[in-house]
Amino acid sequence: MQHRTKEQADVLVGERYEVEVGPVAHGGHCIARHAGQVLFIRHALPGERVIAQVTEGGPDSSFLRADAVEILEASPDRVPAPCPFSGPGRCGGCDWQHAAPGAQRRLKVQVITEQLLRLAGLTPEEAGWDGTVEPVPGDKVAKGEVPAWRTRVQYAVDAEGHAGLRRHRSHEVERIDHCLIAAPGVSELGVESRDWPGIASVEAITATGSSDRQVILTPKPGGRLPIVELDRPVSVLRVDEQGGVHRVHGRGFVRERAVGRTWRVGSGGFWQVHLKAADLLVEVVLDGLQPRDGETALDLYCGVGLFAGALAERVGERGAVLGIESGKRAVEDARHNLGDLDRVRIEHGKVETILPRTGITEADLIVLDPPRAGAGRAAVKHLASLDARRIAYVACDPAALARDLAYFAAEGYRSISLRAFDLFPFTHHVECVAILGPAAEQV
Repeated sequence: MQHRTKEQADVLVGERYEVEVGPVAHGGHCIARHAGQVLFIRHALPGERVIAQVTEGGPDSSFLRADAVEILEASPDRVPAPCPFSGPGRCGGCDWQHAAPGAQRRLKVQVITEQLLRLAGLTPEEAGWDGTVEPVPGDKVAKGEVPAWRTRVQYAVDAEGHAGLRRHRSHEVERIDHCLIAAPGVSELGVESRDWPGIASVEAITATGSSDRQVILTPKPGGRLPIVELDRPVSVLRVDEQGGVHRVHGRGFVRERAVGRTWRVGSGGFWQVHLKAADLLVEVVLDGLQPRDGETALDLYCGVGLFAGALAERVGERGAVLGIESGKRAVEDARHNLGDLDRVRIEHGKVETILPRTGITEADLIVLDPPRAGAGRAAVKHLASLDARRIAYVACDPAALARDLAYFAAEGYRSISLRAFDLFPFTHHVECVAILGPAAEQV
């Protein structure tokens, strides 16, 4: 069997086609067709007529990737991109700079609707969803402006030592002087304005509710760390060749503030990236679960313990909460963060491995916030066997959520309610919270 090189497979790259743009698809692009081939087009909007330039693929590819490089007939939802670094062939961070904020949310509604129907067989009504993606309170800005919401920004560094952001599906670096969606605490560091010799990437982090700021530097092979002098006080961490993170200067963690508690988050560990996400998601989860005094609860993929802490406050001293997390540093942080709550226990390991070993055969409440790939069939089957009164599923990917909802349905659980939030404005990403209960209750 003869294998083609990438160059042979991409022989249509650079070709331009005039196409009518169809519906939005999961992933930040829209669908079009030309000469029987499907095109996934970025920088377009449904209903537009555009010139699409192929960026990946050839005649035998199952689909082509393309950019809309010329707009022949524009959608009424199209706006001038506020960011000067967005557009075809440029920064790959934001998918919808060319769409009005309301239109961005409508596009996300269409994606969620399609994924629910295709992967779970659910209409919005059957999922308990009102069919809207809700803006985050306070994110509304003047026309032409962008909310500065992102508290963690991963900068790439080019061969000359200048910081920027990756181009879409590329290792090439788009130099920038400012990221519009970066939170003020990130922008104030001035990462883009200095040189980074010997460095491959710089992750800049600002905490919510404290003045903590942190940069995590990944040197190039053989590269040495520069002396870091930024525009604000900052802790510095370094990533070694095995992926380990080490403190160079200052604290090895940042202090986040949410739901009335301070949370230690170390070594660039997971924390919701939107400034207001932690408080908002806890509020929605607790509202859906309605915890009662004395109940038992599970917080799966628990990170530094955000939901476990909130649940512990609600189930009281007679209740109990078990958190499970695979990241070793996150487990250390969770145990530190919740050390004053003796009714909380945090276990280290993968959910599908640790949960069966605990001997737990029932729980009243379950919260799961899995990684982008979702929980999966085996984990869902085990969770359903615990006969929980309510399950809260927090999802950053509507496709994974829909697949897992289908698995839950097969095990006797149905979505009672679903809410979607625009926690990633100007990108295609969206956060959903589904509340599930036994299907027998809903007959």
